[in-house]
Amino acid sequence: MRKQRVVVGLSGGVDSAVTAHLLKQQGHEVIGIFMKNWEDDDRAAGSDSDDPGYCTSNIDFVDAAAVADVIGIEIEHVNFAAEYKDRVFAEFLREYQAGRTPNPDILCNAEIKFKAFLEHAMRLGAEKIATGHYARVRQAPNTGLYELLKGLDPSKDQSYFLHRLNQAQLSKTLFPIGELQKTQVRQIAQDIGLPNAKKKDSTGICFIGERPFREFLNRYIAKEPGPIRDAKGRKLGEHQGLSFYTLGQRQGLGIGGIKAKGAQKGGGDHAPWFVARKDMQTNTLWIVQGHDHPWLQSSSLQAQDASWTSGTAPTTLDVAAKTRYRQSDAPCQVQDANMQGFSLHFAQPQWAVTPGQSAVLYDGDICLGGGVIASAHAGE
Repeated sequence: MRKQRVVVGLSGGVDSAVTAHLLKQQGHEVIGIFMKNWEDDDRAAGSDSDDPGYCTSNIDFVDAAAVADVIGIEIEHVNFAAEYKDRVFAEFLREYQAGRTPNPDILCNAEIKFKAFLEHAMRLGAEKIATGHYARVRQAPNTGLYELLKGLDPSKDQSYFLHRLNQAQLSKTLFPIGELQKTQVRQIAQDIGLPNAKKKDSTGICFIGERPFREFLNRYIAKEPGPIRDAKGRKLGEHQGLSFYTLGQRQGLGIGGIKAKGAQKGGGDHAPWFVARKDMQTNTLWIVQGHDHPWLQSSSLQAQDASWTSGTAPTTLDVAAKTRYRQSDAPCQVQDANMQGFSLHFAQPQWAVTPGQSAVLYDGDICLGGGVIASAHAGE
């Protein structure tokens, strides 16, 4: 590969650190950028500044700066908090208030990391940007189009979160660790003496940190209590507001110990309860007993707000799809695919398909794109 000026998003984590090291090793001119996406004074639930559960960007920046020092590259601190609040957080709240369950990581990648950050990098004279995502990009020899591929470590593949990237973004992006296993990344970090070699991977959304999710949302969305009912319409309790629950949720329902006679398959009297439906019109939370209850199974879905990596909707009918990140690819047929949306019909019913989450399509290792789940058809 020709030597280029590459701007790397340094988060303070081990993946982006090894990304920067590998590029420097290849002879590129590497510049590190630390993105601040959330204002610390806007901290969740009014917590104290020394709360270890809150992921302060200050700590991460110190780690990123230490990494840059060891690797021998410059690092710049850039504040994208205003863009994040406008483009990601506002949409995140709108979706929750509508009773859906959005994925802010997908929106953050599309709007911040591969838009605001990419634009900033280009102003610095970068030819490419790079991040520590477990994914790959290649240019197809027959079409010249850029393809987004799964990372080679199946347990870490992050193509699901990147499916909204377009040709312009993919053409400017490098994912150096997409070819590696996570264990190899950790070993490289240790071998070259990176100070964050053993740093724990971040989990969740940074503006929430490790705190209870409902506690965070409570600061922005008003509670609207209503009935919790089972499949027979019996009232089993009261919910705190439909925005605070997601389909398939098992914990935090506040109905511990309640039994239902004649529980569905996967059940028995002591089978766990799951959120199955949210009725915004009547403000009712519907729950069912047993993981395999028919209300939790969907044979088809409708998606909207589609985005295709090639720039056009796929013409192939037989694909595979993920309706949530930690899920195996499910064989399905895609129909009526266009730039607005598509429908999927699955060979086997899918569990707890959730409006607001993304349905992402694959042809083998190639990520074709996807859309936001609008509705799902469940068995009765």
